[in-house]
Order: sequence, then structure tokens, then C-alpha cells
Amino acid sequence: MNYRFHRAAVGEHYDNVTFYEDRLSGLGADYLIEFDSIMAHICTAPNFYPIVGAPDIHKAGLKRFPFFVIYRVMPTHIVVLAVAHQRRRPAYWLGR
Repeated sequence: MNYRFHRAAVGEHYDNVTFYEDRLSGLGADYLIEFDSIMAHICTAPNFYPIVGAPDIHKAGLKRFPFFVIYRVMPTHIVVLAVAHQRRRPAYWLGR
């Protein structure tokens, strides 16, 4: 299975890369590596992570960085709805 970004989530994702790269050279790349790793696991086992919303919205946490990947399982792919900070603006993505 593969994944796609919701149009608002892709901006969040790249903003995170830029933020970390601006803080320390190479940290943005580390964020990307961890994001790619979690997405590979999600695509392999999409129902492994807990459901946080109906009908099939899941949440997976990154280990090193304080973000959750909020995603929806579709019949043919995964939709990344948000790359949400774990402590800021909870549930802002619900309208997606």
C-alpha cells in the first residue's frame, strides 16, 4: 500500500523539515528518515496503530520528534491527514 498527503498536511510536513533543518544542519534529514520509517510501517500494517476517530482515522507517534501522523485507511491507499504536534492545537485537523 502507498500513501498520499491531504493538501494541508503536505505543508505541515515540509514546514517541519524546514524548521528542524534551520535549527541544526542535518536535523531536517533525520526528521525525514523517521517520518519515512513510520510511513513504511503504516503502509505495511495500517491497522496496527490506534483508531482516534470514525470511521478509520489512526494516530502513530514519531519517536524522536514530537509529532503524530494522523491518517485514514482507504481501500487502495493511506491518506495522511495531518502531521500534528503532540502538544499544540489538539484536534485542529478534524475537518480534514
